[in-house]
Amino acid sequence: MAIDVTDATFQTEVVDRSKTAAVVVDLWAPWCGPCLTLGPILEKVTDATMGEVIVAKVNIDENPGVSQAFQVQSIPAVFAFKNGEVVDSFVGAYPEHFIEEFVANLRPSEAERTMATLLAEGTEGAYRAALELEPANEDAIVGLTELLVARGEAEQALSFLARIPESDRTRRIAAAARVSTQPSLITDDYDARLVELLERVKGDDEVRQQFVDILELMGTDDPRTAAYRKQLTARLY
Repeated sequence: MAIDVTDATFQTEVVDRSKTAAVVVDLWAPWCGPCLTLGPILEKVTDATMGEVIVAKVNIDENPGVSQAFQVQSIPAVFAFKNGEVVDSFVGAYPEHFIEEFVANLRPSEAERTMATLLAEGTEGAYRAALELEPANEDAIVGLTELLVARGEAEQALSFLARIPESDRTRRIAAAARVSTQPSLITDDYDARLVELLERVKGDDEVRQQFVDILELMGTDDPRTAAYRKQLTARLY
């Protein structure tokens, strides 16, 4: 079964959803005869994948934003998304055997299925098995290091995090790991600790890191975080 997507829902229903399953975007219009032929074929073939590939239909008459984004010259136009990016496309109505091959190329490999199963299990053993298959898999490293930090194995967690590039979520876990090894930073009163550290951040990299780590744990949703970052910048520069 296809899902109807609009300009407003495209990001969520296509780009974000494509990070867990391939999404085939079918750009069509009610007046387009070939579109009415292709649509049912796309639905039939993708339905057979049991959710591994999904069809998202976009009526270009009602959703000019998507049409303009793809610079559509003619329809039907089909774009395949995986992991938030276009990986394949075609224009025009094609027979079922062509569509079957197009969709088959979007389905996960056995290795990808195994990885997805291990990540979904979410246990330490599963994460370690996933890293045997793909040593720099970010999802596996993040999952494993969260468990390690919770268990008090901060150094091991940091060694795993060093395998992958820094990101918003790895920074938070790394901060939690470092803070867990410094009892003086573990407090319910972040304000008092930050005020005290702020007096010593200039010229002391260790203190500056402690200050930044606490801000990471507070998170961007905490209204105090931005204010403290400005104070840190003012002190340093």
